[in-house]
Amino acid sequence: MRQTIRMLALALLCGLFFQTPLAAQNAKEIIENADEKRMGQTSRSTMSLTVIRPEWKREISLRVWTKGNEYLLILITEPARDKGTAFMKRGKEFWNWVPRIERIVKLPPSAMAQAWMGSDFSNDDLVKMSSIVEDYNHRLLAEETVGGRAAYKVEMTPKKEAAVVWGKVVTWVDKAEWLFLKTEYYDEDGELINTITGKDIKTMGGRTVTSRLEIQPANEPDNKTVLVYKELEFNGPIADSFFSLQNIKRLE
Repeated sequence: MRQTIRMLALALLCGLFFQTPLAAQNAKEIIENADEKRMGQTSRSTMSLTVIRPEWKREISLRVWTKGNEYLLILITEPARDKGTAFMKRGKEFWNWVPRIERIVKLPPSAMAQAWMGSDFSNDDLVKMSSIVEDYNHRLLAEETVGGRAAYKVEMTPKKEAAVVWGKVVTWVDKAEWLFLKTEYYDEDGELINTITGKDIKTMGGRTVTSRLEIQPANEPDNKTVLVYKELEFNGPIADSFFSLQNIKRLE
């Protein structure tokens, strides 16, 4: 009997001192690590965004600058009819410069749920007006495999005071490289709306990244939007003044 008790006690101690990563990891820290890996302190990139529909396909070329979660600027360089159009996030403000009418429009928070440039991405998906770190509560659900890679499965539910688009977000973060491998977006009724999948893992800007993002609407299997990074640079100097209403009119 004493031997059995000693064996049980040893097993309990082993369980305490050799916990699985699931027990040891903090859900918010996982999201923080993945968010920093994706954004860096600053980033500059060129990318293509392709909107795919059953009857047609449209490609948009972009240049993007980010600084933390406070600043983001997107410049459209192609097609010609949209060239020079820019979108800028500055704190909680979201602006759109339309060169053909020479007008800057401040977009309201209600515009965050709208489709961006006719794609399956919402304005909020691209400009990240809502912070996945600060605006959500995080819960570690499981460890699962996505695309052959071990991942943490984390559920994010919005805080009561947060003005966010989604009712719930579930994401799978790569354990080795802190990459967002797959993210599911649900509405307030718990219905799956979109799934974003990270693919083509490679080294860009000195970091391992998912260089291709595919967004698939749940109820429209023939629709898809694909975002591909062409060039990516992290942590170069970008002044706060770069993200100004005057500057977005001058970008080329």
